[in-house]
Amino acid sequence: MKLAGRSALVTGGSSGLGRAIGRRFAAEGARVMFVGRREARLREAGPDWVTADLTKPLECSRAVQAAVDRFGALHILVNAAGIIGNGGILDTTPEEWRRLWDANVESVFHVTRAAAPHLIRNRGASILNISSVCSLRPFPTLLAYCAGKSAVDMMTQCLALELAPHGVRVNAINPGVVVTELHTASAAVPDYPAFLERSKTTHPLGRVGSPEDVASLALFLASDEASWITGAVHSVDGGRQLLSAR
Repeated sequence: MKLAGRSALVTGGSSGLGRAIGRRFAAEGARVMFVGRREARLREAGPDWVTADLTKPLECSRAVQAAVDRFGALHILVNAAGIIGNGGILDTTPEEWRRLWDANVESVFHVTRAAAPHLIRNRGASILNISSVCSLRPFPTLLAYCAGKSAVDMMTQCLALELAPHGVRVNAINPGVVVTELHTASAAVPDYPAFLERSKTTHPLGRVGSPEDVASLALFLASDEASWITGAVHSVDGGRQLLSAR
């Protein structure tokens, strides 16, 4: 049991990567607080959950406090909540830019700011930020998403330096295309089956990823096996970041 005796807060816990990571952590002995906006889905994820709109700073703080109140301590934070949307400079409205920035960047800042004092109390604590291959490769029709995920990567590295003296590690995971609700929950991919089929050619290993592929890396990074890793950006993308945009 790699995470026995530890407690974790996982945002985006009602579906996709957050849900898979939270369940993997629980299977390895962690007590997990799943955070999301859909109560019914959270109830399915695990026994401990809290609803929150993470675009609102006060709700970020409330979610963190719920985990601390429930578990008495916080050892792991996973920032997995996020959304995607299409658009370049000519067709991204200020409202759409702000919507993606709030969900993908501001939420990470506010949740981490609320969680950091609790994590510092537990040397060996860690933060995992779910970024994207889109922070490493430019895609002109995903301007706000790429920019936001690049901000998450830099935030990860800044936090790693700041929190290292407290024994708190901070790393980012940058997935390629993974089969989750991320794309189907938006209008970013109008023909999802065709997108997945084409993605087999844009990932050198010839397949898209599963949430479990990402959860396996998350478990390693949160465990003592990764005790000397911080400030790193880890691709789990079937080689996608090695190719030029196409």
